[in-house]
This record gives sequence, structure tokens and C-alpha cells, in this order.
Amino acid sequence: MASVTSPFTTTNASFLLRANSQIHQPTHRSFPLPPRACLNESQDQHRIQLNRRQFISQTAAIVAATAPLTLIDQRPAVADEALSQWERVYLPIDPGVVLLDIAFVPDDPTHGFVLGTRQTLLETKDGGATWFPRSIASAEEEDFNYRFNSISFKGNEGWIVGKPAILLYTPDAGETWKRIPLSAQLPGDMVYIKATGDQSAEMVTDEGAIYVTSNRGYNWKAAVQETVSATLNRTVSSGISGASYYTGSFNTVNRSPDGRYVAVSSRGNFYMTWEPGQAFWQPHNRAVARRIQNMGWRADGGLWLLVRGGGLYLSKGTGITEDFEEIPVQSRGFGILDVGYRSQEEAWAAGGSGVLLRTTNGGKSWIRDKAADNIAANLYSVKFMEGNQGFVLGNDGVLLRYLG
Repeated sequence: MASVTSPFTTTNASFLLRANSQIHQPTHRSFPLPPRACLNESQDQHRIQLNRRQFISQTAAIVAATAPLTLIDQRPAVADEALSQWERVYLPIDPGVVLLDIAFVPDDPTHGFVLGTRQTLLETKDGGATWFPRSIASAEEEDFNYRFNSISFKGNEGWIVGKPAILLYTPDAGETWKRIPLSAQLPGDMVYIKATGDQSAEMVTDEGAIYVTSNRGYNWKAAVQETVSATLNRTVSSGISGASYYTGSFNTVNRSPDGRYVAVSSRGNFYMTWEPGQAFWQPHNRAVARRIQNMGWRADGGLWLLVRGGGLYLSKGTGITEDFEEIPVQSRGFGILDVGYRSQEEAWAAGGSGVLLRTTNGGKSWIRDKAADNIAANLYSVKFMEGNQGFVLGNDGVLLRYLG
């Protein structure tokens, strides 16, 4: 902590001492009291009240003058205590960058990448304590300012997708990145990619197209037969509320470890699910009055659901369902934007204006963590990797690292 120089000089300090001495004996100097026999009761009370007012006003002036020093000295100690489980990592990027995804090389958990808007790509080789910029020549040949949406590794193989349509592949843990051509007829923007095996990956667009590859991305096979717009147009008479207002894109997409997907419509009025082997997305009515902000998978296989305005719901049981129950949370009125599970019992939720919430009983109850209270940023994503690695990503280049 930087030293704080007192604004009071020696002369000022002497003034305070003199003021204190005046406080202790004001009645004898300013208002000499005549003998008791010369005073009636009302005069006596009047002068006593006047002396009390002088004492109070002088005391308040001294407290007001010294209070700023006390507050300044205490702030760092409070901040250090609040950051006991998370620390902010400062990144060498421009203000305004929104961080969108982070991934580490499975064979080397100290080696990872974080990406986001404005073609941001940073690399770490010390577990996320420090980061340095990475440039990809094939992504800088055109006059596009790419938004890198998603990154994933399996072994030393890694994938990145972004907008405008761009697909990058690395066979050597990110030492080199190669750009892979994509069809101009790709439906929607690529928002998610998952490395699934040797030269294999699964890619999702915001229009619900799911593609898989097993040859480094040179050929892709559709896993669903139609986009979600086509599915809704075909099933709109089945009773999906709000489907007639559907705009044809997803707001969020989340994948479970076993390959199931849950996605929220761009308007938040319903959600859709997909399981491996299904030919189409399955639409679901929302079980709550407010529009859905985001949805994802708990560590036990159930679903969590966030609504606009800060509400959090958990599905009853595991698997895909439309039956949810609301869980009280201290969101301070700010929206919760994402939930990440570190284990079946411990999870963290993040949201607007630095909201951080923690549960240690699988989500039944949540307490607010003050780690990011003084950070003026929205926290968009909570990511936990193998072991004790965890990160929270936000706007304006905010990155929090989990200390455990």
C-alpha cells in the first residue's frame, strides 16, 4: 500500500491540540457562572444547553477533519479481505474489450488462452497469473476485426471460432494456428466449439446448426436436419409460447459433459434442448414469468436457469425438464449472467456490476462474495477447469482468478 501523507502540518496538529484543550474547559473561559443564588432555574438550564452546543460543534469539527484519513487507511485492508478467494489479473489489452472464453491445454494446465472481442487473444504459461498477447497471421490478413467467441482443447489439439466466420486449428498446443476455410452458406454465426477427440470437434451456430468433423475440419457433417427456425415453423402449432415471435437465433448455448445442449432463444421467451442422436432441437416453454437470461448444466446433470432481473432457478431432479424451483439469491437487483460448477456442491454465479455469489450445497442456498464489489464491470462467464483452476470473465478486460 502506498504511504499516505497527512494533509495536516505541525501547525495544524497544534491547532487540534489547542482545540481539544478548549473543549475540556469551555464553561470556565467563555461562560463564567455566577453563584448559584444569583441564577434562576431557567437561566441555569439555558447556559448549560449553550455550553453543550459549543462542545458538540467543536467535537464534530475535529472528527470531520480527521475522518478522511481514517477511511483512506482502512480501504486497502478491506479490499484484501474481500479478495480472499479471487484475485484480479490485469491484462495487456485495450479498455472496452469483452472477454468471452478461456481454455487450458489438458497436458499442461499452466498453458492456456483467453479470447474476446476486438480480435483479442492472450496466452499464459504460468497458470493464468500473467498473460501476453498472441497474434495469428492468417487472421490479420483481412480488414476484419474478429470477435473470437469460443476456444477448446483436447490433448494438444485446439480450436477457435469467431465472427465474422473464422475457424482456427492448432495441432501443437497453440504454438501455431492454421486457418481452415468455411462454406459461405454456413447458417448463422459460430458461437461455440468443443474439441472431442483426435482431429475431431463439434461446432454450433446461433441458428442451431450443429456440425461435427473428424479430419481437422476439412469436412463437416450436420448433426441436426434443420435450423431452429425451421423446427419452430414446423412445430409452432404444438403450443410453444412466443414461438411466433422467434427471430431465428440463440442468445446463449451451453453443452453438458455428455454432449447435451440447452439454448435460450434470443428473446428469452423459451428454450430448446438437443441430445446426441436427435434429428431436431426440442422446444420448451419457460416455467417462469420473466424472460430467460441464460441456462446451463449443473454438475449433477440437472439444469440451472437465470431470468432477467436477477432470479435463479434450479430444475427438480436431473436431466431435461420444464419443472423448476426458484432459489433466493442476494443479487442486489443486478442480473445474474452465468453459473459455473467447481464440484457437485460448490458453484459460483456472476453478473452485473461485479455480482459474485457462492453455494456450497449444490445451489440450495447462496451467499454474496464481495471480491468484485469495487470492480466496475459486468461479469459474463464463470469457468472452472480440472483441479482448482477457475476464472471469471467480464467486460473492460476484467479477469478474476480463483485462489481456492
